[in-house]
Amino acid sequence: MKTKYLQYMAVLSTLTLLFPLAALARENQHSVDISDAVQIGGTQLTPGTYKVEWQGTGPAVQVSFERHGETLVTVPATLKTNDHQVTQDAIETRGSSADNRALEEIDFGRQKEALVFDQNPGGM
Repeated sequence: MKTKYLQYMAVLSTLTLLFPLAALARENQHSVDISDAVQIGGTQLTPGTYKVEWQGTGPAVQVSFERHGETLVTVPATLKTNDHQVTQDAIETRGSSADNRALEEIDFGRQKEALVFDQNPGGM
């Protein structure tokens, strides 16, 4: 009886330790609707829904853009915390024409997280 109790406690302890890790891993991704074509890391993303997932806890993270189960591009970004929450995802771009829009920032709706992309790391 005591052995069964110890086995039960060992399994319960393991699950208790693993559950928060799984929850944290899931929070590092969001679905984002991109309404216009944008450039990110040398890749043109067409309008549509993308799974945005990042590795790391910040501020420096690696962000992957996936669509239909395929990773299209992985780029460095800065994970920041906003003081305010937006009610829906906000995509900020920079550029002079519709064909030349660079993705600068994604603010996640109802979250305090945002990803900032440095499209010109050399500072030029």
